[in-house]
Amino acid sequence: MKSHMVWFLFLVSCLSVFPAPSESMVRHYKFNVVMKNVTRLCSSKPTVTVNGRYPGPTIYAREDDTLLIKVVNHVKYNVSIHWHGVRQVRTGWADGPAYITQCPLQPGQVYTYNYTLTGQRGTLWWHAHILWLRATVHGAIVILPKRGVPYPFPKPDHEKVIVLAEWWKSDTENVINEAIKSGLAPNVSDAHMINGHSGPVKNCPSQGYKLSVRNGKTYLLRLVNAALNEELFFKVAGHLLTVVEVDAVYVKPFKTDTILIAPGQTTNVLLTTSKSAGKYLVTASPFMDSPIAVDNVTATATVHYSGTLSSSPTTLTIPPPQNATFVANNFTNSLRSLNSKKYPALVPTTIDHHLFFTVGLGLNPCPTCKAGNGSRVVASINNVTFTMPKIALLPAHYFNISGVFTTDFPKNPPHVFNYSGGSVTNMATDSGTKLYKLPYNATVQLVLQDTGIIAPENHPIHLHGFNFFEVGRGLGNFNSKKDPNNFNLVDPVERNTIGVPSGGWVVIRFRADNPGVWFMHCHLEVHTTWGLKMAFLVENGKGPNQSILPPPKDLPKC
Repeated sequence: MKSHMVWFLFLVSCLSVFPAPSESMVRHYKFNVVMKNVTRLCSSKPTVTVNGRYPGPTIYAREDDTLLIKVVNHVKYNVSIHWHGVRQVRTGWADGPAYITQCPLQPGQVYTYNYTLTGQRGTLWWHAHILWLRATVHGAIVILPKRGVPYPFPKPDHEKVIVLAEWWKSDTENVINEAIKSGLAPNVSDAHMINGHSGPVKNCPSQGYKLSVRNGKTYLLRLVNAALNEELFFKVAGHLLTVVEVDAVYVKPFKTDTILIAPGQTTNVLLTTSKSAGKYLVTASPFMDSPIAVDNVTATATVHYSGTLSSSPTTLTIPPPQNATFVANNFTNSLRSLNSKKYPALVPTTIDHHLFFTVGLGLNPCPTCKAGNGSRVVASINNVTFTMPKIALLPAHYFNISGVFTTDFPKNPPHVFNYSGGSVTNMATDSGTKLYKLPYNATVQLVLQDTGIIAPENHPIHLHGFNFFEVGRGLGNFNSKKDPNNFNLVDPVERNTIGVPSGGWVVIRFRADNPGVWFMHCHLEVHTTWGLKMAFLVENGKGPNQSILPPPKDLPKC
């Protein structure tokens, strides 16, 4: 009996020394924001990077791990980093959008982002959230399941991160500054990128990214669209892709030859290497079904089977036409939440706040905008062009600083009109730093309606601090009597960034269970710059874990 007791005590002591396999970890990263001379498209330019890398480093962690990421600003610009899609439960101080949840890091400043990946697993990403710095300051976040927890699909043999982006030969800050000065749209990018490489383009034999594979294997490709302003189609010649996850949420698997991915979105696909050998073209090309200029240069890469000679011909694929709405819709309409017992789709069925937001463009007077004939293109939500504050909103809310914002953001458009069609005589917008206040745990249904003012356009709308469910979408104007009859409340896709279709609408639902100030904006950077943004103020709840945590001591000051 005594020996049994000794063994028992020994086992207890061992368990206390060695953490259980499921125990979460604290992971440390250091991001030095530095200038680096980068050569692309046969020309070089000084480029803002993290740790001198483009794209930036990938962060690896597991579900429920805590990340401590020390950011040091060595460049002349103010900097902040957003961890796109991370819920930031009660830790809005680490969310990152400049002048929303924090003041930016000024040159020479240091700030440690401290947050926990609570209940999340999958592919997310990080990027600068100030000016147009995210053009080159971005990278992936890979959140593996807890140890011992399998994927809800066949385990892949290998995993690869694929970051899609845009590249300008010019300094991107000059590009947007010139556009602001003129009142017109900025110049489009010069090329698209796949993991930092364009592939051969006109007048430059650039190398493309090479994905080396072996036959008979399954590869999990973690796709990120880090482009500033363009939705992209992604294809691999001769191979079907099985979609298993979007925005770090599992979906019902389906096969497709073409992925649609908007700026801000992530998509995980399985690539089965079913060929015996060969080289297969990979393409990333723009989707735009409105009369708006885009960068029409297709980025190319290759899937290269082992044992294949470099001189072997490459099997080609033709990207979809730029305006291939049918291809885009076919992909979007195939997305469904997994909605399994382990990963349920917890769609709110009773709604506390019914909101209707128009999203689109406008035209305001600008006497100095000679190129724009005395007018400036702007963007708005419910006809409010958001004015960025000089003091960050979350600290202003937390410390009760008055005069920084108001909470009178309109829940409906100020004027009813034929939103998706027809012209309007007055294209001017109002401006202000207006927030919409939500009680803790309130359920929200939000209709996002595109307008045809200037031009209808697909708007990828990103909500910080939450995931949401897309319960319905359609073309034309949302009909509050008929359209809800077709809502999917069983297994709608769950995301953090959703495309509002050109000349159409999408309806999302979410539960406001995360106190703080949460930005919502178009992830086309040009539209964010023009003012297509707002924020929700979610009040504290009454419970012990329903209030925002106190700010960290090193939070930057404005």
